[in-house]
Amino acid sequence: MLVDGINVVRELLNADAWIDKIIAEKGNNKDIEKLTDIARSKGVKVEFVEKKDLERIAKGKTQGIIAFIPNYKYCKIGDILGIAESRGEKPFIVILDGIADPHNLGAIIRTCECAGVHGVIIPENRACEVTDTVYRTSAGAITHMKIAMVKNLTRTINELKQLGVWIYALEAGNKSIYSADFTYPTALVIGSEGKGVSRLVSENVDEILSLDMFGTVNSLNASNAAAIGVYEVVRQRRK
Repeated sequence: MLVDGINVVRELLNADAWIDKIIAEKGNNKDIEKLTDIARSKGVKVEFVEKKDLERIAKGKTQGIIAFIPNYKYCKIGDILGIAESRGEKPFIVILDGIADPHNLGAIIRTCECAGVHGVIIPENRACEVTDTVYRTSAGAITHMKIAMVKNLTRTINELKQLGVWIYALEAGNKSIYSADFTYPTALVIGSEGKGVSRLVSENVDEILSLDMFGTVNSLNASNAAAIGVYEVVRQRRK
């Protein structure tokens, strides 16, 4: 996989992720020079090329530095729960039900990492997987986030419930999110951009919650809704 961007490469290096090679634009960019120095110190091969050659390799405009990395390695549900246990915290998971836009997926992952979410769960079918666009949109946050890909979301939800995790779906027209208690082990389900939470998933969660709306439009972009929901959990737990 080829990923582009100063923030992405910085986080890959910070996480000691495996990087096959870095190609950077020739010039006097101090940020890029600092990153390539760090990469070399870690034994990563670095090449410098002209801007036009870098854009040809990346097949488009770049921020002046690209990295070649292995395809993203998904984790297991147990790995996510293990993160919570290692931190001495109650599990906090975000489940994405059919998010198809890589920009939304990347933005949600970035929010989750910033908020200390222990892991994200995505379905194997009819949804976006981790791509170079997701890496770039997450600003490199994905290198620090556990993501599990599962074959059946409904089965996974019921397995989590058996482990004591309360599952809440965000969907318009229901009980306010501010009435829920998220101090228990919690998973938030965010629905797809167009259809929201699927019928089977909504039938198997513990409760369906809504963000309060005061305008004429009664829905938010999936990544915005996820951010508000995630930080309500954070607010309650920090309080």
